[in-house]
Amino acid sequence: MSKGDDTRAAILTAGMEVAASEGLEALSIGRLADRVGMSKSGLFAHFRSKEALQLAVLEHGRRAFAESVAGPALGEPRGEPRLRALLDGWLAWNWSEDARGGCLFLQAAAEYDDREGEVRDALVRIQRDLLDFLVRASELCVEEGHFRPDVDPRQFAFELFALVMAHHFYTRLLEDPAAPQRTREGLERLLSSAH
Repeated sequence: MSKGDDTRAAILTAGMEVAASEGLEALSIGRLADRVGMSKSGLFAHFRSKEALQLAVLEHGRRAFAESVAGPALGEPRGEPRLRALLDGWLAWNWSEDARGGCLFLQAAAEYDDREGEVRDALVRIQRDLLDFLVRASELCVEEGHFRPDVDPRQFAFELFALVMAHHFYTRLLEDPAAPQRTREGLERLLSSAH
């Protein structure tokens, strides 16, 4: 990686932290320049606009999630072992260095669910890709014989996504110490219902 790549990665990591805790709208060239010890003009040279910065932060977050969660899961055998690895990684993501301040994507969803524009479009693409990944992981469970043939992969993915969102809400906002155990029980119940 070149020095320019390292600088850009540091900016985007700082951008993820700000966006996860305060929202994408809280991102500004000046604020991030101060945070990473750069001049505004130096940071501006990397992104040129607030919207370009927001889009780059979303893409950086997508890559970080893919490397930390989806990538390792793909190394597991197809079907339920892969799905379980995905879930373990996803639940751990809530407390990882990449999710300092919260989940970038949940924060952005709250900000952009009623807006139009490129940032919302990018966020929707990222979330649809994740949901498609969950559906495909569920389909593989059926194909490998780990789930019953009549399991609807889209419904299963929907319920799985809902459990992970509840986990995030209960652990981060409500600080409920029972949330991890409740989430695990819910996941096991969901998996058992598909056998």
